[in-house]
Amino acid sequence: MTMVEVRTQVGGLGEFQGKTHVLPLRVYYEDTDLSGVVYHANYLRFMERGRTEFFRSAGIWLAKLHEPEPVAWTLRKATVTYHRPARLDDPLEVHSTFGELTGARVTAEQKVWCGSKLLVEGHIEACLITLSGKVRRIPAEVREALLPFLSETNT
Repeated sequence: MTMVEVRTQVGGLGEFQGKTHVLPLRVYYEDTDLSGVVYHANYLRFMERGRTEFFRSAGIWLAKLHEPEPVAWTLRKATVTYHRPARLDDPLEVHSTFGELTGARVTAEQKVWCGSKLLVEGHIEACLITLSGKVRRIPAEVREALLPFLSETNT
């Protein structure tokens, strides 16, 4: 089996609950500051993992780097609201729900929970770009894979 074959067979972690993907995580020492509280920028990393596993679970590729014109997903915009901190060893869940889909972008709402406590909310807008930074339309196969999971089906 080649490396490309292995990569395409990797399934996503977590599970879908309706149209929301839920990724369980644990807070590690490396995620915290000296006081044992999660460093604020690490919530963006947690949300990135949530979007990545959503895509993998939905059968959507993250990047096509071996194409004649390589493309990859990137963030165009991110808004984060912090409600309360997570601490060392806390079990977390990242809930990712994708919403609006236009020709070149998709939006997602993400929430990081610790049990029943909402810790962080994020709103992101992602798009596909070439390695030189040019925006590309979302391909038909990606649109078709995303449509069943969108909370608002906009095409």
